[in-house]
Amino acid sequence: MTNGNLRRARRTALAGLGALTLLSTLSALPAHAGPPARGAQRPAPAPRPLTALERGTAAYLDSVRNDPALLRDFFRRLPKGGELHNHLSGAAPTEYLIELAAEDGLCVDTTTWTAVAPPCGAGTRPAADARTDRAFHDRIVREWSMQDFPAGGNGHDHFFATFGKFGEVTWRHPGKLLARVGNDAVAQNQFYLETMTTPGSEGAKKLAAEVGWDDDLAALHRKLVAGGKLDKVVAEARREADGADAEFRATAGCDTDRPQPVCGLTTRWISQVSRGGPKERVFTQMALGMRLAERDGRFVAVNLVQPEDWDSSLRDYRLQMRMLAYLRGVYPKAHVTLHAGELWPGLVKPEDLKFHIAEAVDVARAERIGHGVDLRHEDGWQRTAATMADREIAVEVPFTSNAQILGVRGADHPFETYRAYGVPVVLATDDPGVSRIDISHEYRYAAETYGLGYPELKDLARASLEYAFLPGQSLWSGNPTRDGYRPVPACRGERAGGSEPGRACRRLLDASPKAAVQWRQEAAFHAFERTFGTGR
Repeated sequence: MTNGNLRRARRTALAGLGALTLLSTLSALPAHAGPPARGAQRPAPAPRPLTALERGTAAYLDSVRNDPALLRDFFRRLPKGGELHNHLSGAAPTEYLIELAAEDGLCVDTTTWTAVAPPCGAGTRPAADARTDRAFHDRIVREWSMQDFPAGGNGHDHFFATFGKFGEVTWRHPGKLLARVGNDAVAQNQFYLETMTTPGSEGAKKLAAEVGWDDDLAALHRKLVAGGKLDKVVAEARREADGADAEFRATAGCDTDRPQPVCGLTTRWISQVSRGGPKERVFTQMALGMRLAERDGRFVAVNLVQPEDWDSSLRDYRLQMRMLAYLRGVYPKAHVTLHAGELWPGLVKPEDLKFHIAEAVDVARAERIGHGVDLRHEDGWQRTAATMADREIAVEVPFTSNAQILGVRGADHPFETYRAYGVPVVLATDDPGVSRIDISHEYRYAAETYGLGYPELKDLARASLEYAFLPGQSLWSGNPTRDGYRPVPACRGERAGGSEPGRACRRLLDASPKAAVQWRQEAAFHAFERTFGTGR
């Protein structure tokens, strides 16, 4: 895009300001969704007054909606908050995984296309061959990602199979992966990253086997902690995190005079729990993750991973919600975000579509819901949506992942339904390396598919920091999804993101990691709007 083209697009946008009408932040329910429960659907909040720069930026976006190059540039530059739903092993570009495999001397089984440890025997090839054999390289890319996957194929099975294929690569280098994924987030104008990993995996597996199962969850927890057994696994997990941190800092040059951009990115870990495992192992991983979140500031939460539609996942779903309910009483400071409702008719029996999100909200008391795609297929879904709105339980929406795994897109997706009920919504990538997308793609998809304007996109980005598991007071007062993003009294009357906040506001920013990151994003918004919202 040339400077002349950008200036012409701005002039066109500004010329149309008088006719600009802002889209409501409350979208109508899709026609097929059925009527909401009386009183559950929320009235649209009064539109907040926009600054001249916001109006100009909104007009510019409207003027370039039919210009792919200018639209792509707009969304790349747009400040996009934080990434809250991100699996580290699935986030790095597949090409980077291939290069790591080559560096480690790994092999690729040419029947299953799985990375395996050396030496490379019959039926395998050195991963390093991909550096010179383009056909071999491209086949690995297709096997380890959704690249060129046929639109009518079973994306669900291929998507989840990729993790086993490149797993031998990713477990070896969490620090290198974090450096790459974090640099990508910074390049996408994001300010915070929560990424999922599996801490103390081997120790948790051994401890679970040693302790076994007990239907009395309190008794089971006592067995885990007796004699410091669980604390030993916590210590193991912290040592692993120390090693990942060291690898990360070395890779990113954080202690040199030329640090990479990721060194300035605020990052936290979410502990994965493999929901398809034996129930004693699931409980042990939950306890480990929550104990870590209370004892090590690098860890903030737990989440259940693996396909929600597996037989074992479906069989134990209600039990796992009860496990979390019990452990939340033991570890009240640990956060919980849950994959729930990543289901669709035809994937599971109708009865399995009726309760997963509701159980995650009501029983496990999750603070965020990942995916939540089958909402309108659940019994009493209107009440669940209203509860999520009242308790500010955000839903993490990765559009591309939902389309690739479940085939759900457009009006079938409950995105508009959540917004209509006042549920906080944050956009996410899930596994951008596997999906072959980035967060800019997800924001652009939202704008093009649901007709969102700049104010709605800005609030989506703000929500991704508002509902992050960062400690400290928010920059925003009340319920911003319901009331709009208005600064807390300490910072009221100031331009959010300004270079010289007043004394009271400075005290807040110094004391609150969350508010500090939010302030950085507001500064970025101001610079963004000065670029796109003026005629200069």
